[in-house]
Amino acid sequence: MMNHTVNLTHLAVIGGGPGGYAAAFMAADLGMQVALIDLDVNPGGVCLYRGCIPSKALLHVARLLHETRAAANWGLEFAPPKIDLAKLRAWKNQVVNQMTGGLGQLSKQRKVNYIQGRGRLLDATTIQIERADGRQEILTAQNIILAAGSRPALFPNQPANASRIMDSTAALELEDIPGRLLVVGGGYIGLELGSVYAALGSKVTVVEMLPHLAAGADRDLVRPLAKRLETELEAILLNTSVAEMTEDERGVQVKFAGENLKEAEQRFDKVLVSIGRLPNFEDLGLENTRVELDERGYIKVDPRLRTAEPTIYAIGDLNTNRPKLAHKATHEGRTAAEAIAGHKVAFEPHTIPCVIYTDPEIAYTGLTETEARAQNRAVEVARFPWAASGRATTLDRTEGLTKLIIDPETGRILGVGIVGAGAGELIAEGVLAIELAALAGDLGLSIHPHPTLSETLMEAADAFFGHSTHIYRPKRERKR
Repeated sequence: MMNHTVNLTHLAVIGGGPGGYAAAFMAADLGMQVALIDLDVNPGGVCLYRGCIPSKALLHVARLLHETRAAANWGLEFAPPKIDLAKLRAWKNQVVNQMTGGLGQLSKQRKVNYIQGRGRLLDATTIQIERADGRQEILTAQNIILAAGSRPALFPNQPANASRIMDSTAALELEDIPGRLLVVGGGYIGLELGSVYAALGSKVTVVEMLPHLAAGADRDLVRPLAKRLETELEAILLNTSVAEMTEDERGVQVKFAGENLKEAEQRFDKVLVSIGRLPNFEDLGLENTRVELDERGYIKVDPRLRTAEPTIYAIGDLNTNRPKLAHKATHEGRTAAEAIAGHKVAFEPHTIPCVIYTDPEIAYTGLTETEARAQNRAVEVARFPWAASGRATTLDRTEGLTKLIIDPETGRILGVGIVGAGAGELIAEGVLAIELAALAGDLGLSIHPHPTLSETLMEAADAFFGHSTHIYRPKRERKR
């Protein structure tokens, strides 16, 4: 039996991921009555349940395995590890449950009306909710934020109900460690999860249709990672695509298309498809509103994240803003909530950092060297190799590199790129420098602790002027 009720609220948020719950919490903090609608038992979305958090937990394990093997270089030898897959899976799930459970408590503390179910727009202010227990509810809200997120894209003509062809969600379940694993896609998801399975014992092949891995990052940042992956993976196939996949009880037969292939057809125990993500528009009810999409299929929004329908806002993976990352969605959600509260705000960041959590990590923010060249923009690039870093040497991780993209006339820092251990933690200083329009001289004059990896940012700035203590570069006038 269905129960039909009508509830009124200031704000309804559809989607409980990092954008949705951040928006709901901010709105509640600003005094609004808020309803947050999501299919999971607690807020968290893809990021906490099926993405960022579980993958980073597993990457931590992979990194530890790498370190135990590298320790032989330092005079420490460990017996081969015994991997208890069930216990590893349970620990990963414990991390997820702890994080999402905490968000559930925060929802209650803020008196957010959390509704477990699926929301669909009936018009610009009305949402039909199908609760997880089967009940149906009608919710009317003065404003609505769409934060439904995205889902993994499927391989064209992918066999239906394939048990051996996984997306990122299935890969994170760690059902087993396949003997041979094919990763389709050399972007950040494929490289991260491929690294995990390789560390756990799979023979991993990565196939990428482009001529290089991690397409968004500069080539000099990707090079140390590619070099390491060449030793850890069974194969990396560039300029190669998958023409066909056929699954049977023994595995997946894969036909490749590309130049200079040694084997045009191979068999794998499992395949991980990581070729991108698609916005969750299906059955969202956009056709019942004036919300507009761009030519790529994303929702058009203004700087306040409002759509063409004045009462509806869209954030995260649904809208036209890029990149499609959790921290972007979080800041958009907070901005949208403030906009609805009547604050004079806009989502206008100078930069949004990107991090690939492989080993070594790759992190970059602002203008990349590749983008500068494509735009014929005059820049100077200051590099500091980690081979000259005392801290990197003590960690036996000298393959890293820190680079600054600098305006040659003003000395302003336009971009920062880092590859190396902990690059994702270091990039925040680069974000701050760009947001504050800092000059290379500002960064060079900021005293950094020694010995640390953060010093590489200071020394890269000093290298711009030829003053770096630990490398030699020709001098130039310091701009303050």
